[in-house]
Amino acid sequence: MLDLLAQIESWRLWAPRKLAHVSPAGHLTYADLGSGSDAVAAFLQRSLGDDASPVVVIGHKEPEMLVGFLGAAKSKHPYVPLDVSLPTQRVERVAETAGARLVLTVESIRSAVRDGVAPRPVKLKPDDAYYVMFTSGSTGEPKGVVITLGCLTSFVEWMLDEHMLRNGQDVFLNQAPFSFDLSVMDTYLSLVTGGTLVSLTATEIADPRQLFTSLAASGTTTWVSTPSFAQLCLAAGSFDTSMLPGVRRFLFCGETLPWDLAAQLQQRFPNSAVWNTYGPTEATVATTSIRIDRSILEHYPILPVGRPKPGTHISVFDGEDRPMDTGDRGEIVIAGPNVSTGYLNRPDLTARSFFRMKGARAYRTGDRGHFANGFLFFDGRNDNQVKLRGYRIELGDVEANLRQLPGVRDAVVLPLRRNDHVDALCAFVLGESLPDETEFDASVRLRRALAARLPAYMVPRVVRLVATFPVTANGKVNRRALAESLT
Repeated sequence: MLDLLAQIESWRLWAPRKLAHVSPAGHLTYADLGSGSDAVAAFLQRSLGDDASPVVVIGHKEPEMLVGFLGAAKSKHPYVPLDVSLPTQRVERVAETAGARLVLTVESIRSAVRDGVAPRPVKLKPDDAYYVMFTSGSTGEPKGVVITLGCLTSFVEWMLDEHMLRNGQDVFLNQAPFSFDLSVMDTYLSLVTGGTLVSLTATEIADPRQLFTSLAASGTTTWVSTPSFAQLCLAAGSFDTSMLPGVRRFLFCGETLPWDLAAQLQQRFPNSAVWNTYGPTEATVATTSIRIDRSILEHYPILPVGRPKPGTHISVFDGEDRPMDTGDRGEIVIAGPNVSTGYLNRPDLTARSFFRMKGARAYRTGDRGHFANGFLFFDGRNDNQVKLRGYRIELGDVEANLRQLPGVRDAVVLPLRRNDHVDALCAFVLGESLPDETEFDASVRLRRALAARLPAYMVPRVVRLVATFPVTANGKVNRRALAESLT
């Protein structure tokens, strides 16, 4: 089995001056990554001892984030990555839910690095928690997915074998924030192979001119992003091999890869491989993959998400937990070494979604799918969970936070779809407007209040005030009727 931390540490000796990370906030060599993470590990050992409690690491795309991640791992404290764009209240709730006794900021990491104290050596075991990725929870409370060193190692080994990455020669594009598990793919594939991770900041992504300037200067050889981000880039005619002459592969995860997007990429980057992958956070980023070549495009108008990684078993279950025949649609269940040990400090949620199957940890994804011709196909969600721009959102989380706003009696949140994809969220609110306030003004007020509690991607684009909710014969809110009112 790959010794993940030792492999990353080896580049400190083999290529100390090689750039490990590049972003507008600064550059980081492998020597700096090694010594800096040692200093952070020593700081955490002095501050927290050996209790292995989680540590929140908050920032954006600064080099210090990687120093904090590895420093936490070297001191046997699982890290919880958070982005500074999150509202303070959300950060506090995550830290409280995680039981984190310490929050590492970019400034505190810099301070620890200046101290330069060496840590006591510790050895992580495969079953030790490596990081905790928080996702949206249906009750309004975020839930932390525990990923062990063994989970991460299994994922990385699979990707290394599949893509035959070249040591010290690849440049990986980091589009996703570190609080989104897609970033684990580019970050650890880069660090393990002695590559260079090039991070795009939110500011760069928001400004097309700045974005394409940064992409052209990046030297990217391995592109990792959500399909939505690539679609945004394809809107520019200049996004082709003249901008990225060295790109060898596109790796997609986090949401459905549209047929048209894959076809356009093949036209503009004829010498690059396009890969579709699938997997929930609970299965360590991705657990199936497929190269989308011309043959796949010719045979499948809806693209498959591929075959399971070696050593992982995927079944499609009916409502009674019975495996279904090939072609039948049901719930996707994943079992294997990449499956999480469960939700941090939530044995109730863990028992509901995790179990043992074929001698391995297994997870009920809540995703619908089916097998055809040996490939897995993703058919949507079973519940009220959606994916928006690659982010997994529990609609109940947004609803619960809306209900806590002054003057809101109840709320229902639904996805707004465009071309079979979730484009935004719409909230229906039972509440009262303020005197002399129009519905538009009320909508703006509620969206601003919600933005103080939730990440921007979870704030509905549309908020409608209603007098009543339509109900079904069982007395439940008729979400279908509300959805029909949007068309």
